[in-house]
Amino acid sequence: MNTEAIGNALRIATTGDIDSLSARYLLADRQLPMRVRLSDEARSDLDVLRGLRLPTLSGENTVPLAAVADITYAEGESRIERYDRQRRIPLDANLVSGSLGQALNAIEALPSFSALPPGVLRINYGESEYMDEMFSNFTIAMSAGILAIFAILVLLFRDFLQPLTILCTLPLSLIGAIPALWLIGAALDLPAIIGMLMLMGIVTKNAILLVDFTLNDMKNGLDRQTALMAAGAARARPIVMTTVATVAGMIPAAIGFGADSGFRIPMAVTVIGGLATSTLLSLICVPVGSAYLDDLRR
Repeated sequence: MNTEAIGNALRIATTGDIDSLSARYLLADRQLPMRVRLSDEARSDLDVLRGLRLPTLSGENTVPLAAVADITYAEGESRIERYDRQRRIPLDANLVSGSLGQALNAIEALPSFSALPPGVLRINYGESEYMDEMFSNFTIAMSAGILAIFAILVLLFRDFLQPLTILCTLPLSLIGAIPALWLIGAALDLPAIIGMLMLMGIVTKNAILLVDFTLNDMKNGLDRQTALMAAGAARARPIVMTTVATVAGMIPAAIGFGADSGFRIPMAVTVIGGLATSTLLSLICVPVGSAYLDDLRR
């Protein structure tokens, strides 16, 4: 007697068996398999199940099921799920309100999750796994973008220090973007990340205008102080006009006009908040940083 024979006997008795050798009911155009199993009353009677006769390996004798197994009512898994070849118990939920990050923080604060037994791991999957991968990929994309910008600026300016001035303006956009998301109660999700990538291009462009104008004036014979003041006076208006036009274009999306506004609102708010601070701060920080790095080079 082996476990496979016991399992087959119970399966056939309770759910029936359909295979290639089972009997078929012949119709004019098709064949219907015939499922043979115990009646409903017999399947719910433990004494009947205990009395099922099971053939031995030799096939000469039979033994009752009760002699080799204990038959009781109990709850059990209908299937065993695995994740990376390890058994898992999935816990799924749909958010009624709030963000995914807030829900994950609330789950992590539960006592049952903060003190898991040995050998038990909590692994995010579904939307939470996608969010983790998204932030990981965003970090890689942001790093690659910054390195690409730095390489291009080094080739354009033929200098390793002045491009650093331009790259230092990137954190200035976060000073306004993150508080703007907090004010509207939005999470740092995919639309907000797309807005930050847009900010990278706009803020970098504004800094390039100031640094390039300053370097050109210095090559034409102006001293550094005069060149910095002239660059700020000459480039401030185009920079402010570009910022105002971009913010004006983002206002309808930030208000929520149109279909699928929930996706566009965080992106628009990120761009508006980031530009509001980076534009003002870049007009101050870029000349200061450029002068400091020029002193460092000398």
